[in-house]
Amino acid sequence: MKSTSLLMVAFLSSVIICHGQNKAPGDRPILPETSAPPAPDTAKPAMPVTPAQTAPEATKTVPAEGYVIGASDVIAVTVFKEPTLSGSLLVRPDGMISMPLLGDVKASGKTPLQLADEVAVKLKKYIQDPNVTVVLSQNNSKIVYLLGEVAKTGPIAMTPGMTLLQAIATGGGLTVYANSKKIYLLRNTGGKQEKIPVQYKQALKGDGSLNLTLNPGDTIVVP
Repeated sequence: MKSTSLLMVAFLSSVIICHGQNKAPGDRPILPETSAPPAPDTAKPAMPVTPAQTAPEATKTVPAEGYVIGASDVIAVTVFKEPTLSGSLLVRPDGMISMPLLGDVKASGKTPLQLADEVAVKLKKYIQDPNVTVVLSQNNSKIVYLLGEVAKTGPIAMTPGMTLLQAIATGGGLTVYANSKKIYLLRNTGGKQEKIPVQYKQALKGDGSLNLTLNPGDTIVVP
């Protein structure tokens, strides 16, 4: 009887020990795994890509349609499909040019378009439906001169209605040594040279009457 009781006590003790090993007092229930929330997107939005700006094309200096040919100008006369009648011609001091078949033709005092039409009419005696173009190659008849304390001295080609301030600006402006109070203009009038004082600073302030319009052959002197 006593041995039976001892066996029961030993059995119960082993059961209690096994249960204690399977669940410790400090154990917590295992929860199902959950996915972590996505991290906030801190990346900056991509900037829109804009096409690169293209540089404006360089502006070409082309004589105005109303340009009047003068002595010493160089013009290019082209007769379509007639190379022997085409070429570069110098306008002589008498205002004439010399062309094959036609001889001397008056060029001075005409625009390139007017001269082309006249040459085409004259060539109809020799060629059927001549196609003629005239282009100014060198503007030598309408120039003014800059002397003295300017960035670039020498002759400059005139544009229609060119003024004194425009000419000085074309020459790069006055140097730091220029005496703007003593600028003057030399102009041939009736075979005599005339000296015209220039009020440069007043002209710069907007007085149009002092911003003289230039004539071909004028010389601007900046002491």
